[in-house]
Order: sequence, then C-alpha cells, then structure tokens
Amino acid sequence: MEENLVSDANRRLGEDVEIGPIGFGCWRLTGTSDSDNGRLIATALDLGINLIDNSDVYGLDWGGTGFGACEEALGRVLATDPSLRDRMVLATKGGIIPGVPYDSSGAYLISACEASLRRMGVDHVDLYQIHRPDMFTHPEEIAVAFASLRDRGLVSMFGVSNYTPSQTIALATYVEEPLVSTQPEFSCAALAPMRDGTFDLCMEEGITPLAWSPLAGGRLASGEGVRPELVSVLDELAAREGVSRAAVAIAFVLAHPADAVALVGTQRAERLGDLASAVRVALSRTDVYRVVVASEGAPLP
Repeated sequence: MEENLVSDANRRLGEDVEIGPIGFGCWRLTGTSDSDNGRLIATALDLGINLIDNSDVYGLDWGGTGFGACEEALGRVLATDPSLRDRMVLATKGGIIPGVPYDSSGAYLISACEASLRRMGVDHVDLYQIHRPDMFTHPEEIAVAFASLRDRGLVSMFGVSNYTPSQTIALATYVEEPLVSTQPEFSCAALAPMRDGTFDLCMEEGITPLAWSPLAGGRLASGEGVRPELVSVLDELAAREGVSRAAVAIAFVLAHPADAVALVGTQRAERLGDLASAVRVALSRTDVYRVVVASEGAPLP
C-alpha cells in the first residue's frame, strides 16, 4: 500500500508559532453582516484554522466598499469579541496602491502597516507580508523598514507574497531575521511553485508557503474553466475518499513536502467543515501524479 502524502500536522512560522494546515483568507470578507463574519471567524478557529490572513487592498473586489474594507470588517469582529484575537495568528499585507501600483519604500511600508493596525483595532500583527514585489525599491530599504516595525513591537514576523525565488533570496540577504513565509498561488490548476523553485527554496530555508486560491477561485469546486480530465480525476478520488471534490483539491495542496498552508476564503461557515475534512484524505504518489498529468494535459517525462 502506498504512503499517504497528505500531512495533517501543524505548520510552523519561524521557530515558535504553530498554525494549522488550513488558513482563512479574508479577501472575500465583504457584503455580509458583522455577526455573520464573527461566526465565520469563530468557526474557523474552532476547526483549528488559526491563521487569519488579511491585506489592506482586500475590499476592492468581491463586493467590497474599497481599500481597507476587509481589515475594517475584521476589526469590527475583534471589537465585538476581543477573545478571538488571542486564538488567532493574525497576518496582513501591504505594498499595493491602486494606480501606482506597487510601493515597498520603507516609509510607505511603515505607514501602511500602521494603517492596517488601526483598521483592525490591534496593537500588532503576528505576520506582515509584502503583497507584491516593488521592483523599484532596493531590498535593503525594505529590511530597514521591517526592523523598525519589529523593534516598535508592531510586527513579530515577516514574509513575502507573489515573490519569485530570486526576489525572496535578495530580500533575505538584508533582513536581520529570517523571512518565515511566502504566499504563492498554488492549486491543482496552478502548479508553478512546484516547478519554478518556490517550494524548493521553502524547503531549503525553512520558509512556510501560504497557498492562495487553492481552489482556483472556486473553479475546482464548480468544475468550470478547468480541464475536464482534472475534474474527472478529482471526482474519482473524492468518491473513493468519501469527501467533496474541493476537499480533495485542498488535500493535494497539503501533500507537497514543502508543507504548504491552504488559504481558503469561503463565506459559509458550514463550508469550512467540508474543506477542513481535507486533512483526513489519503493521497498516494500515484494519486498526486495523476492530478499533475490531468492538470497539465501532458505526460510526465
């Protein structure tokens, strides 16, 4: 019998912080009531989904009211029930300005982080990430800003999002403490981190990958806009495991040895339980390579 590759173990950020293999992304925390949002966050935490990932730019889509809206929504939840903050590992991101579009200058990152804390009503975040790379800021300037935020007690750990491996290495050269995370798109339908060196660097340096859009924006759950062969393989595995197609897709993300965290963004509390069942799915090497072949539509060499 083949080895089960799906890891249900907690992941680590840095040396001391443990997070569940599934995290909650706040990019769709729009359009619902504060009480619904509170139930959603509490349900996630009850399921062991303790990484809560936000960004200052969340709220510009998915029916949001504008820049900062999702941080503000989470802030209202935490103001209503402050005990939730103690149960979560809180992350947010900055560095995107619509129309610019990217700014990672030291002064801007510091001001953006301060603004994020105000919107969420917290005195610090556990993890702060640069949302997208600003190719016109030297990494040393970013490192100086990180050190300032850390020394002031505003941020505990730092990471990057949508960075290439070489961009990550360049920044890592200058920061005083190791980067703990990188946030790439990764799913059954978006396999680039396995091939572009992102996961290799994570395993080499002990960086935890936080996979955004692990359901390909919901397409893997609906079956729309993805290869029929991939849907067929996922459905076959789902029937065998007695779970949904979405749970198998999440399990695929959890099967890579880089120990990725799958960031889910459902707005239905009952749906969180279904996605959390991914940790009980068993996928063998044969299974995951069948998914890869079906996703890419070409045989492996």
